[in-house]
Amino acid sequence: MPEPDDTHWMRHALDLADRAEREDDEIPVGALVLGPDGALLAEGWNRNIAEHDPSAHAEIVALRRAGAALGNHRLTGCTLYVTLEPCAMCAMAIVHARIARVVFGARDPKTGAAGSVFDLLADPRHNHRVAVEGGVLGDECGRRLTAYFRRKRGRSETRE
Repeated sequence: MPEPDDTHWMRHALDLADRAEREDDEIPVGALVLGPDGALLAEGWNRNIAEHDPSAHAEIVALRRAGAALGNHRLTGCTLYVTLEPCAMCAMAIVHARIARVVFGARDPKTGAAGSVFDLLADPRHNHRVAVEGGVLGDECGRRLTAYFRRKRGRSETRE
């Protein structure tokens, strides 16, 4: 069940997604981590292209910054907000970081690993389970991604 502040924090994540596109021409995905006390610990957005790093997804960037802020690789009791359902790489980083809860926006029917294609966050073989709330502002998150890819295809069609 969504918590009262989930919409607020997802809107903040959408602002971060906008930065990814506006500042770095990256796929607009934004993420943030709240500490156990509900305070903002870290923010991130896709940085794959800018950093020449295939692992620089918004979630990974936010997790790295949260770990640095806490001085710990374990983010026990923290909540991660992200505008797109985590992929398998990000889902396993979330499990290893011991994130308590993930709230995501748009579902990813191709690579989603929080219930759409895989359900790595709830896999009983892990020694840590993550509570998941999906679809928070999902339509809005999905529209932004769709619009981005339509614009990109439009650009590439013009160049050919």
